[in-house]
Amino acid sequence: MSQLLVQERDIVIPGEALAEGLDYLPGENAYREENKIYSKVLGLVSLLNRVIKLTPLSGPYIPRDGDKIIGVIFDIAMSGWRIDTGTAYPAMLNVKDSTNRFVRRNEDLSKILAVGDYVVVKIVQVTSQKLIDVIMKEPGLYRLSGGRIIKIHNQKVPRVIGKQGSMISLIKDKTGCSITVGQNGLIWIKGTPESELLAEKAIRLIENRSHEDGLTDKVSVFLENNKVVIQDGI
Repeated sequence: MSQLLVQERDIVIPGEALAEGLDYLPGENAYREENKIYSKVLGLVSLLNRVIKLTPLSGPYIPRDGDKIIGVIFDIAMSGWRIDTGTAYPAMLNVKDSTNRFVRRNEDLSKILAVGDYVVVKIVQVTSQKLIDVIMKEPGLYRLSGGRIIKIHNQKVPRVIGKQGSMISLIKDKTGCSITVGQNGLIWIKGTPESELLAEKAIRLIENRSHEDGLTDKVSVFLENNKVVIQDGI
């Protein structure tokens, strides 16, 4: 007889039994051994019908094709820019993938993107040697200007974004800030100094209490109790 040994949003440790029997299926970060399903990681339980998956609560960011990340330019080469991704592995942004406008052969690339500039880019390839290629000429990819950059644990990014973007939309609406979340855990916030600070505090609240139920309501109450005046034209 099958038996579920955990509940939605339980925190489990590596090797902990999650279910017995064949009625349940191991999802992401879970595995089956004989008649039981076990956890591979320290993580948060998520149940979808008969599938048990886990969201890790620790571990470094692992670059993946298609991820949108925020990085900072740290070097300019002949063919483009090298970007610090916040991991052990830098990314390469080639000139041809940076802009839709024509770039002359001997053009000063620092006039387009300079060392120290933060950019939103998309990973298009990660090789087996962890060489990362990115692009910046699709909608939603750009050089960041103004605002502040904060860093959270990359495993908390899904909670900050929320289902179908619900959580980050709530923070944007309540603070009036422009916010971009990178899968590598870097987040850009732009608004008034007061609204930026409030948005950061809300994000920190999510990061610290990501394992709790009803988090959206808690964040909404927090933002309501700490309203700032939203100014147009930010």
